[in-house]
Amino acid sequence: LLVNLQAKMGVPLVCHGHSRPVVDVSYSPVTPDGFFLISASKDSNPMLRNGETGDWIGTFEGHKGAVWSCSLDKNAMRAASASADFTAKIWNALTGDQLHSFEHKHIVRACAFSEDTHLLLTGGMEKILRIFDMNRPDAPPKEVGNSPGSIRTVEWLHSDNTILSSCTDSSDIRLWDIRSDKIVRTLETKFPVTSAEVSQDGRYITTADGSSVKFWDATNFGLLKSYEMPCNVESASLEPKHGNTFIAGGEDMWVHRFDFQTGEEIGCNKGHHGPVHCVRYAPGGESYTSGSEDGTVRIWEVGSVHHEESNPRSGHVKLVAEEVVRKAESLRITEKAAEAK
Repeated sequence: LLVNLQAKMGVPLVCHGHSRPVVDVSYSPVTPDGFFLISASKDSNPMLRNGETGDWIGTFEGHKGAVWSCSLDKNAMRAASASADFTAKIWNALTGDQLHSFEHKHIVRACAFSEDTHLLLTGGMEKILRIFDMNRPDAPPKEVGNSPGSIRTVEWLHSDNTILSSCTDSSDIRLWDIRSDKIVRTLETKFPVTSAEVSQDGRYITTADGSSVKFWDATNFGLLKSYEMPCNVESASLEPKHGNTFIAGGEDMWVHRFDFQTGEEIGCNKGHHGPVHCVRYAPGGESYTSGSEDGTVRIWEVGSVHHEESNPRSGHVKLVAEEVVRKAESLRITEKAAEAK
């Protein structure tokens, strides 16, 4: 009841626990046990939560430096973290036990599980992309190409045949074919890319650079849309089910929500007390999360704030109708689950 009341009042679920800034958040896909949220923080302790309620499940303890990136595999059975202690670690997400630690020669800034969950991709200050085989964790990693600078983001696409990376001091995204070890495309941006997300259906790449959010076709890599934001943004995420909205967060401490087709701002969530470093939509699109310099993770329910949807525009009724349908579907699912018990 309290959670529902908070949502109606527009109060986010505030997840405390980190003692330093939160710099990355990542959701698992929906699993038979629900979906999960992992957060990375400069306090060196990644945390796992229930993605729907924000309830704390556990903390992965073992890093000796800031954790810059975190990832869950598609079954939410394993977690990965990339740290300033020159390691990327794999964890058992059920027990919290460390399964493996991959040594690097410098700070590791980014990590990502492959879609088939057998590979872990890392990148960082060494300027080297590495692919570790989860089935042979003691084997030397495959190294891909030479990056022009310190690697900031990494992602998989095209059924794990292509990897995407961006660097802290070059204004572009590089796409590598791991079969040939060659760059297949370079996507030019105005500023270094601080966030990259491949959509759930594999069709779009969402990036943030400077004060711009861009959407790229993940098949032919053409630029589809580019929108200027109210401030410099550090992270952006596309709604995964319908692709009709996106969120962005940055230096003004707010989480902004926009119409994908027009770029019009349709919502703004205020509550963080420091710059927003990371934002991500939940896998079902019913909520989204943000991590901030203030050390908190906040989960915001879509459409929970009346003024958030109050801007006069033609799409208002459509979005509200979709929200009603979603809530009705959610209620039916809950009722079926109750009957099953």
